Amino acid sequence: MNDFDKKVIKLYNEDDHSTYEIAKRMKTYPNKIRRTLIKHGYELKNKSEAQKVALEKGRSSHPTMGKTRSREEKIKISSGLVGYWEEMSDSERAKRAKIAKDNWKKMTSEQKENMRSKGIAAIRTAATEGSKLEKFIQSRLQKAGYSVKMHELIIPAENLEIDLYIPELKTIIEVDGPSHFLPIWGEEKLQKQINADLRKSGSLLSRGYVVIRVKSLGQESLSKKEEIIETVEEVLSSVKTKFPKRSKRFIEVE
Repeated sequence: MNDFDKKVIKLYNEDDHSTYEIAKRMKTYPNKIRRTLIKHGYELKNKSEAQKVALEKGRSSHPTMGKTRSREEKIKISSGLVGYWEEMSDSERAKRAKIAKDNWKKMTSEQKENMRSKGIAAIRTAATEGSKLEKFIQSRLQKAGYSVKMHELIIPAENLEIDLYIPELKTIIEVDGPSHFLPIWGEEKLQKQINADLRKSGSLLSRGYVVIRVKSLGQESLSKKEEIIETVEEVLSSVKTKFPKRSKRFIEVE
């Protein structure tokens, strides 16, 4: 083991310094410190564990105690987390996926059933009250001056209930969760869902509506939500200025 590795291990394991602090002291970057520790079999502390150690050692103050973050700060933090995930190496992502699978295997049948029940409850809540993203879009558009109806039965004869409806612009916003484009409940159900969505969009377009379909993974970061609402507002502004011709009335937002 070379001197660099020995120093890193001592600072991390004995002196409880974070990888960021060690990198700063050794004039290198945190990923190199993390790789060194992993190479020698050391388990890395997660963010909350590292922060707890720093607080206990008096090396940092509590990051949020007594502070109120502005919306801009929250978006910046959220964007940073998204960037961190996008820049993560394939091996690190695979490692995290394995940890998640291992954690699932370690759960008891009761714990797994509890998680499934919570998931089903969330789906039921979204069906009656709207998903978090639906509510977010509705709230922001209402603040922008639009009249937005949620879960409107717009074509009773076909039992077509839509997510969000803006009557003044004859525009519909459908928020498609993961089950609309990922085989969460199996490939067969996914194909049925895709066909149902196509029929629904076709029926609405044939009646002269503008249809905006927003793709949602179900856990959008604040920065992603802001990106989505900005795009939606741009589309609505364009529709308000000049109602689009038939071939331009179907818009997808990701």
